[in-house]
Amino acid sequence: MDMLQDLESLQFEYGVPEEDRIWLYLQGRSRGLMIEACAHATFFCKLLYNLELQKLGIKCFYHNADLVSWADVIFLCCLPSQLPNICVEIHTSLEKTSIVYSFVAAIPLPRLKLLLNHTNILRPQYQYGEDSVSIWGANKKVIAALQDPTILQATCPYSPAGGIILKIKWLEGVFYAALNICTARNMAHSQVLQLLSELFLSVHFEDCGKDTASCPKFQLTDFVSKAYGKNLSQERPFPWFDLTAVQLKETPFSQHLSSSPVLQDHLTHLYCASFGISLTKEQPVVSTGSPSQ
Repeated sequence: MDMLQDLESLQFEYGVPEEDRIWLYLQGRSRGLMIEACAHATFFCKLLYNLELQKLGIKCFYHNADLVSWADVIFLCCLPSQLPNICVEIHTSLEKTSIVYSFVAAIPLPRLKLLLNHTNILRPQYQYGEDSVSIWGANKKVIAALQDPTILQATCPYSPAGGIILKIKWLEGVFYAALNICTARNMAHSQVLQLLSELFLSVHFEDCGKDTASCPKFQLTDFVSKAYGKNLSQERPFPWFDLTAVQLKETPFSQHLSSSPVLQDHLTHLYCASFGISLTKEQPVVSTGSPSQ
């Protein structure tokens, strides 16, 4: 219970002059960005855990270099001005397979790649829609907000609700990050495709049970070019992918994802199901029109 809720003089807006109140929407936008970023990072971690390629574990470190040498996924949560010194401290301790997930919105991917001398980096990017709706739960803590079905559906990669839209290149990066994890374990690409189909396409619409042939399955050429795929034997793993390039350039998966509404639907259901939300056909979350790249 918020004890300050009915005390107008103690609310943030009380001391803001009337002529400046047009900027109060930025407060909600900032909160929405924080909630979306936390939701997407949580979804990514759940996918990694479901791959069964890492064990849950918590350790306390007092030196960034020691932390980086231990962790499989490193989250960069700092001020832009602090990042160069942190990168100097940690870049020599990064393993090739370590995934760096950056929350530092002001530092673009090429700069991160240069600072860390590392390519296995994920960085979500957001843009603002025309409608800015206040749905982010101004009086809720972030943990509570991430348990609210309305807020969680608004964080869905294909949802324009709330006025904040995730650029879909992040979702491509998530897929290629999963491929890199499997490559590090020297898994045959045919086995990886089956695993990804089971992991990413495991949640279905009701209609899928009636027509399983309509359910998508991943193919080799969804991720690599036809020319490369011709020379890749069944036993060989996928190549190692530069995640920064994946998020900055067109890939085979870019074309596959943008041209397959069925795949988008399945990924939407997977995202919501990972937070315990079951969608019906009458509850579409996917936005109409082309997804933001």
